Amino acid sequence: MGPRGRCGGALLAGLALALAACAPAAPVPLKDTAHPTPAHPTIVSLNPCLDAILVEVAPPSQVLALSHYSRDAASSSIPAATAARYGVTGGTAEEVIAARPDLVLASIFLPQPTRSALERAGLRVETFGSPTSIAESADQVRAVAALAGRGDAGEALAARIAAPQPPHGEPLDALLWQPGEIVAGEQTLIAELLREQGFASDAARRGLKQADRVSLENVLADPPGLLLVAGDAAGQRHPLVQHTYKSMVVAPFDPSLIYCGGPTILRARARLAEIRARVEARP
Repeated sequence: MGPRGRCGGALLAGLALALAACAPAAPVPLKDTAHPTPAHPTIVSLNPCLDAILVEVAPPSQVLALSHYSRDAASSSIPAATAARYGVTGGTAEEVIAARPDLVLASIFLPQPTRSALERAGLRVETFGSPTSIAESADQVRAVAALAGRGDAGEALAARIAAPQPPHGEPLDALLWQPGEIVAGEQTLIAELLREQGFASDAARRGLKQADRVSLENVLADPPGLLLVAGDAAGQRHPLVQHTYKSMVVAPFDPSLIYCGGPTILRARARLAEIRARVEARP
C-alpha cells in the first residue's frame, strides 16, 4: 500500500474512534446478565403469599426484602415476629432496583411498567398466580424453592402440604362468611380445604357462586350448622349472630387463612380441625 493509502486508512480509523467517543454510552444493567444466577440468589418478594413460602425455605440472609403487606396484620400471611426479621419494600421499581437482588418474585398481576423497569435494570423477574388447589400449591412451593436454590426445603414443605389427611365422619354443613359478607367459590383452595376437613359447602346448598353476598338476614332466616365468620362487617358483628340461634355453631376464622397456599394451608388445616372437634364435642 502506498503512502496515500496508508494516510487514508489512518484518517478513517481516526474518524471511527472519534465517532465512537461521541456516541452515547449503552445503559449498563445493575446485574451482569452474562453470568448465571448464583446457586442461592438474593431475593426480593413483592407478594405476601410468596413471602410466606420464602420465609419457610430460605434464610433471612438470602431474602433482601419481603412485600410491605407482611408488616400489616390485616394482609400478612406470616407471624409478625417472623416478618420483623426481614426488610420490606413498598413495591416500587426504584426500591427493588436499589436493593440489587438476583431475583424478584411477584404476582402475575405485577404492573407491566414495573416489570419492564426491573428487567431493564438487569433483574430476573419470576411471577406466580394464586393456586386453586392443594396440588397446585405444592407445585408452587417446589418452584419457588427451586428458584431460591433450596429444593430440599421446598420438597419437605410440599410433602407436608400434600400429605393425605385422615378420613372424617359425616360431612358437617358449613358456611364460610368472608370479608364483605361474600362466599368462596367451589373451585377455590379454601373450598377444597373445607371439603378435605369434612365440611359440606352451605354456599353450594344455597346455590351461591364465587363472591356472592350473603346478608345477615339470609343467614338468620336459614342458618347453617356452622358459620365461619372471617369478616368484620356490621352484619358479621351483630349480636344476633352469636346469641340467637343455638343450633348454629359460630366460629371466627382468620381471613389470612383464606387466600394463600403454601404453609398457610397447614395453619388453615389446624384451625379447621380445631373447629370440627369443637362441633363434634357438642352434646
